[in-house]
Amino acid sequence: MGFLISRRFLPLFITQFFGAFNDNTLKGAIIILITYSIAELSGGDSQTLVTIAAAAFILPFFIFSALAGQLADKFDRAAIARMVKIFEILIMVLASVGFVLQNSWFLIAVLFASGVHSTFFGPIKYALLPQHLYPNELLQGNGYIEAGTFLAILLGTITGSILIQYSFGIYIVSMTLIVCAVIGYLSSRFIPVSPGPAPFLSIRYNLLAETVRVIRYSRVNTDVFMSIIFISWFWFIAATYVTQIPVYVKNYLHTEAAVVTIFLTVFSIGIAIGALLCGKLLRRAIKSIYVPAAAFGMSLFMIDLYFCSTSPIYFNLPALLSVPQFLNIATSWRIIIDLFFMSGCAGIYIVPLYTMMQHSSDKNYLARIIAANNIFNALFMVLASLFILGLLAINRNIPEAFLIIAIINIVIALFIRRTLNHSISQNY
Repeated sequence: MGFLISRRFLPLFITQFFGAFNDNTLKGAIIILITYSIAELSGGDSQTLVTIAAAAFILPFFIFSALAGQLADKFDRAAIARMVKIFEILIMVLASVGFVLQNSWFLIAVLFASGVHSTFFGPIKYALLPQHLYPNELLQGNGYIEAGTFLAILLGTITGSILIQYSFGIYIVSMTLIVCAVIGYLSSRFIPVSPGPAPFLSIRYNLLAETVRVIRYSRVNTDVFMSIIFISWFWFIAATYVTQIPVYVKNYLHTEAAVVTIFLTVFSIGIAIGALLCGKLLRRAIKSIYVPAAAFGMSLFMIDLYFCSTSPIYFNLPALLSVPQFLNIATSWRIIIDLFFMSGCAGIYIVPLYTMMQHSSDKNYLARIIAANNIFNALFMVLASLFILGLLAINRNIPEAFLIIAIINIVIALFIRRTLNHSISQNY
């Protein structure tokens, strides 16, 4: 436990926590502002603008990940982290200007810049862990990083979405963003010197060619590549649930919006607890033994969630249920329990995969491997959106989407069990 409060870990944890918090505070505030204020003032289509805003944040991961990985392998990672955090402060100042101007396109451009910030910090975050932690600390370190990330996403989304609705919300949110960016920069100054493992690397600026190159290299080590694919599948599931929970709560549980916050809180806390449990379950050993079981567990609770969602008690209601009314229904607690344990299994599933990816990769190429992982993660999140759109186009509903994902996940779990038992697990 000593490393958690050491300079080897704590400054990085604080830096990444406030970075994730800021990204999601900004995103939540912009989406609410566009939906309820700016679109009405400009006469624009709020749904289109929100979709463009979401795409603007994820697009940099496709464009700049390969360059970010190169820089993190060549130069001192702590120094890059500080520069990225200075850029974040500038972004949040520009966001404040955008809030005052109430200009949707300006704010979408700021969100794109925030995505660039996250793109360049991602390889640093995961490459620094094996550089500063001992092998028997790496699993637990990843657990705390993942737990912190999901709690930051939750708190940031709630903070941005709620505060921006107050009369002086744009100023409160602006101050919060700038203060958190400054805290992130100050904490980054305490990250120990972290020389890049490939100082003689020649940086290639052909972004498309280098993206193809890092993806090809990620496939050289089968263990690493399969870890990346399984991690990306997790993000497919997570993206589906996080984006569809508001629609699910309103249209299928016929419940007021406050329940969305409850569900997102349960989902995030479940993942955080599962991530933290990994160190205890695996006794800090880097191995895959619980990954297939965790995947099966996710499917089990997703399937039960589907059957709860089809309960006739939620049909033909005269009005949306209030929070007390919703919680007064036994089936509602079953849904909450399913969501909690499904996300808990997801936390147990994801942490060993990140750890194995880091531990199995060529240390001279680690940041570029993580960049390839980020590209695949972004791709799978986009595929998740297309998957939902495709199902809706053939008149399937969101609970059925959850069921289909659960069934696919059983197949994935069987494949994980076979793949990891014959490859990754033998290396530890």
